[in-house]
Amino acid sequence: MADDSRIMTLPTVALRGTAVYPGTMLNFDVERPASIAALNLAIGTDRMVFLVAQRDITKDMPRAEDLYSVGTVARLGQILKVPGTNNLRAIVEGVSRGRLLRITAETPCFWANVQLINDKPFVKHAERTEALIRRCSELFSEYGSVSGNVTPEMMLKIIDREDPGFISDYIAQNVFLRFADKQILLEETDPVNRLVLLASMLDRELNILDIEQDISESTNERMQKQQREYWLREQLKSIRAELGEGDEEDEAEEYRKRITDLHLSEENEKKLLKEVERLKKQPFGSSEGAVIRGYLDACLELPWNDKTEEVMDVKLARKTLDEDHYGLSKVKDRVIEYLSVRQLSEQVRGGVLCLVGPPGVGKTSIAMSIARATNRKLSRISLGGVHDEAEIRGHRKTYVGAMPGRIMAGITQAHSKNPVLVLDEIDKLGSDYRGDPSAALLEALDAEQNYAFRDHYLELPFDLSEVFFITTANTTDTIPRALLDRMEVIELGSYTDEEKLHIAKDHLLPKQRSRHGLNGNQLRLTDDAIRQLIASYTRESGVRVLERELASVCRKAAARIASGEAKSLRLKEGELESVLGPVKFKKENYLGESTVGLVHGLAWTSVGGEVLDVECTALSGSGKVELTGNLGDVMKESCHAAISYIRSRARLLGIDPEFYKNTDIHIHFPEGAVPKDGPSAGCAITLCVVSALSGIPVRRDVCMTGEITLRGRVLPIGGLREKTMAALRADIHEVLIPEGNVSDLEEIDQNVRSQLHFTPVSHLDTVINVALDRSVVPAAVAAEPAEGEILLPTEAQDRKGITICQ
Repeated sequence: MADDSRIMTLPTVALRGTAVYPGTMLNFDVERPASIAALNLAIGTDRMVFLVAQRDITKDMPRAEDLYSVGTVARLGQILKVPGTNNLRAIVEGVSRGRLLRITAETPCFWANVQLINDKPFVKHAERTEALIRRCSELFSEYGSVSGNVTPEMMLKIIDREDPGFISDYIAQNVFLRFADKQILLEETDPVNRLVLLASMLDRELNILDIEQDISESTNERMQKQQREYWLREQLKSIRAELGEGDEEDEAEEYRKRITDLHLSEENEKKLLKEVERLKKQPFGSSEGAVIRGYLDACLELPWNDKTEEVMDVKLARKTLDEDHYGLSKVKDRVIEYLSVRQLSEQVRGGVLCLVGPPGVGKTSIAMSIARATNRKLSRISLGGVHDEAEIRGHRKTYVGAMPGRIMAGITQAHSKNPVLVLDEIDKLGSDYRGDPSAALLEALDAEQNYAFRDHYLELPFDLSEVFFITTANTTDTIPRALLDRMEVIELGSYTDEEKLHIAKDHLLPKQRSRHGLNGNQLRLTDDAIRQLIASYTRESGVRVLERELASVCRKAAARIASGEAKSLRLKEGELESVLGPVKFKKENYLGESTVGLVHGLAWTSVGGEVLDVECTALSGSGKVELTGNLGDVMKESCHAAISYIRSRARLLGIDPEFYKNTDIHIHFPEGAVPKDGPSAGCAITLCVVSALSGIPVRRDVCMTGEITLRGRVLPIGGLREKTMAALRADIHEVLIPEGNVSDLEEIDQNVRSQLHFTPVSHLDTVINVALDRSVVPAAVAAEPAEGEILLPTEAQDRKGITICQ
């Protein structure tokens, strides 16, 4: 039962988050009306007030059950009004602990019956008590040194004191403890136990302060580092502003914006954004930063989404192609077919054409014309002499000076993902220890794979399926089979003289006149003059030399007009020597008398067809065979095969069967400085040796081509178009061709076919009977043939029974 003498009825103030201990001073702000009323009433009751903490500090209007049972009876010192508000600031001094018995009134403030609580008695000068006092004082001092919230005056108040109750209350009032811990200390009435609890709480608080200090030091270090970096960056900004350079953050943000604006695939965008983050971490001026910038610029310059709209008008495309080039019907038809299919179906993507032909026939220029006709951008890549596989697919970024391959560089140059990409001179690719460039082209030219072409430098898949690839070559012999299989080969043959005439009149001459500032009235060439220019000043399959000669004529005309010698220049046949000088190529007379041991063969060269003479002389000797004329192994083998065939049929051919023992044979091919090889001269070699051994001349108005076997069969050959044009240029109008090449006559120009007679042969017997000129056979040889001997026909017999294919 409570001692009524120690029970007081006092106005009560509910405190939030704090506590007041006996013997200590505290000031706090009061804003709630009930609390303000309690302070005002306390002034009339000996200035005594009961301060008790509420359990839930979030409640603005606590009830009796919301208050702790133990608080502090305090004496009110001063009440000050806080300027600018209705709040009061109270200064109180704790007097005694008090136990809340009950609330007697709640308006206008709490009134409570409070029982005063005294501390339990303790043994003075006890060792445990002194030890606890020292320990708490040390912890309090350490707390002050760490937190900086304890003044020397505070320490002096507890140094000379031996009252454990006061020391514990004073320290608890002046250190930061959790509110629940403060309440535990307030409710503890045993001073010694209070010191034990306080020591434990102070020890925990010091550990927390150490952690806070570590965190604060780490934070301060980061802040100092950030401030230092900020200060340095600001200096860098100023320096870059002076140098005219941009800010790294702005640069990275610009890269990021450009990447997101492209709307790339997730894989590509993730890869590029990762590179941007790497760039941000690079120090200013680092070499790695320059490499990353170069990589990002190379990637962002690619036309990921840019492409031109194709022209689907077939008639307009045909007109454009005809305006730029004369002839070349197979190439034009293939382009028109492609556009026609594209007009009907959008599923058709790019294509791969391989234009094969001798130099100067317009392979590269027709590719440019295709780009114009289809309204595509054009990019040309020269592959001649390329030996390094990295030239095609690029170098790894790890190498110094790495860059994208030529294909991706061409795409970047075109600024379109569907350009016409011309791979020039693909037959002149090389290979060595650095790799095989032709193998690197396999993926790019394969329609089933190039939708995700990966360049070694970019390391990102790029779609090449919409690119129109056009490759050019002089021959397919040096193109690897796997690469050739991916291309549609279109052969461009040599131009006829008539085609060259049209090209010169319609294209080359107007072009050169325009370049030299002349018009059609100032310079004119008749058709016969152009024909003479073609025949006497050029010898080529294409028209490059012809264009240079026309340019020379234009320069001469411009010089005469500029000097006032003439107002215009008109050239007719026979007048070119006064402008171009002496004739460079005199026409050989292949139509002289029939000659023993001289045969006109036909050869294919990189610049077109040529008439290849074969000469043979039979001399008394021991059967030696001499071959001259810079011959290759295959041609030498053809010579030996021809002699073996003649030995096997010597009696039937009217030749001494022992010629291989008593006759030396010398076979020569003129122009000995020019290398010669191939099997197609077999017919000419055999006929030449037969003529030399038999003494029967060979017709001069006949030329031939064909490979032979030991059994005398004539096998098909290549390059028939070029060879027949060479025959036409030489005015030889009868051509012996292998029977297997009859189908190739459809590929020959109609003008050429109409001026030549083609005799298909399947066996050397036919060649010998047709080509030997029996009309001038010496008397010794003209005797009646022996039984089984081959009839060597006369001129009249020769013309009879020969099939002519036109």
